Amino acid sequence: MPPALIRDLSDTSGYWAAVWTMCAMPDVHVIADAPVGCFNLVATAVPDYTDAIPHIENMTPATITEQEVGGKGTSDKVRWTYENLRASGALNGKQLIVISTAESEMIGADLSSVVTTLGEGTRFYWSNSLSEDEWSGRDRVLRWLWDQFGAPRAADVQPAPGTVNIIGPTYGCFNSPSDLEEVKRLIVGAGGRINLVYPMEATLADTPRLAAAQVNVVMYREFGAGLASMLGQPMLYAPFGLRETTSFVRELGQLLGTMDQAEAFIAAEKRTTLRAVWDLWRGPQGDWFGTTDVGIVAGRSYAEGLARYLGDELGMKIAFVSARPRRPNDPDNDQIRQMLHRRAPAFVFGSINEKIYLSEAGAKFARFFMAAFPGPTVRRAVGTPFMGYRGAVYVVQEIVNGLYDTLFNFLPVDQAYSMMRSGPPKIESAPGNLPWSLEAKAVLDEALEKLPYIPRISASRQMQMHVETLARERALKEITPDLVREALANAGM
Repeated sequence: MPPALIRDLSDTSGYWAAVWTMCAMPDVHVIADAPVGCFNLVATAVPDYTDAIPHIENMTPATITEQEVGGKGTSDKVRWTYENLRASGALNGKQLIVISTAESEMIGADLSSVVTTLGEGTRFYWSNSLSEDEWSGRDRVLRWLWDQFGAPRAADVQPAPGTVNIIGPTYGCFNSPSDLEEVKRLIVGAGGRINLVYPMEATLADTPRLAAAQVNVVMYREFGAGLASMLGQPMLYAPFGLRETTSFVRELGQLLGTMDQAEAFIAAEKRTTLRAVWDLWRGPQGDWFGTTDVGIVAGRSYAEGLARYLGDELGMKIAFVSARPRRPNDPDNDQIRQMLHRRAPAFVFGSINEKIYLSEAGAKFARFFMAAFPGPTVRRAVGTPFMGYRGAVYVVQEIVNGLYDTLFNFLPVDQAYSMMRSGPPKIESAPGNLPWSLEAKAVLDEALEKLPYIPRISASRQMQMHVETLARERALKEITPDLVREALANAGM
């Protein structure tokens, strides 16, 4: 049996996870046992079109070549890189960590002993790039950082009542600035104080201080729980939707002993922030939610969180959900592609992969929302959360705007302007004046079934008018299946 073809990989490796986790802390400098090309992608290109940073400054490649990979080994190149960095002053006040890459791992370049000659305290991290994805990789590197730089120095750290760690934000995390801002707001609203945001807003020297927090909030279900478990304090996951966020605030208030403040915050949010959800969900647009289907492909936090909020709370139809890392019954990329080609839901939350599949399918009535990396999409603003109360508002707002945008395709245009550009329009009589064979009607119905529910009625009327106009031009007395197929092809359906 031939091996299955894996197409459109959506996840990076343990090497990328190590770089994006460690280099988030300014007092770390990483030497990657890598060729220049590997360095360019992880440290310059991808962070620029996602995190909107020109390049990761505290990372340097060892610039290994065929000579090193072909038998010479990489130790000399790593040592040469270290000496140049030391001479330039780039390592002053920095903890040096050397990490492996796929290329160095292929030749078994374990530099555990070499790093002992590169300055006091230098560490080597085996990134397991060849067999570990970014999600398990990020979880493992967070645990390694605690083992190496936290636990040995945490004995004298005193617990600080009322404080909370947020664990998880690193480079390359979708929508991290907005969602982090909202999670901070929820914690403060519940009566807590932020101890550390680790690693994105911390230093490596801060790592022992993780032990001071009373509660740990893990931003992502994909990774971070390993470190939180090692710290031994109660753990909560960042919430999605109204119900989950309310439960999160209440549980945090119970853990911190600030229930009165938590309940007051919830009551205030219902009067203010959440008014928009109620007005949209139960307003004139309310009928659309139950008739609109949604497909979701994203990191596990976003995939599961959006499915619970949109499906369980708002009553939308969930066509499919696939999380990253993929769960046992989740469709893979090729299956998702086939589903979108057969019939795209009205809304698709996903990455650039799903956007490409929709384009391939010509699914012009499907509305796409970026909800995951990979993809060239900048997420640096703090006003577009998916998590928490404000996330519930933002997502509903975008859905309603998406519905309006879908309906825009069927608005009448300025006929006078159209005539100036292309001459008088053809007059199409109302549908129903010519008889349709049962087979012709079935062909049209099958095509319309592939459209989202909302535009289906308008599209049905337009296509009937188009087919009947075509029949009259050809002096036909009945609508035939072949004529319908021709009209559908001309319309790109």
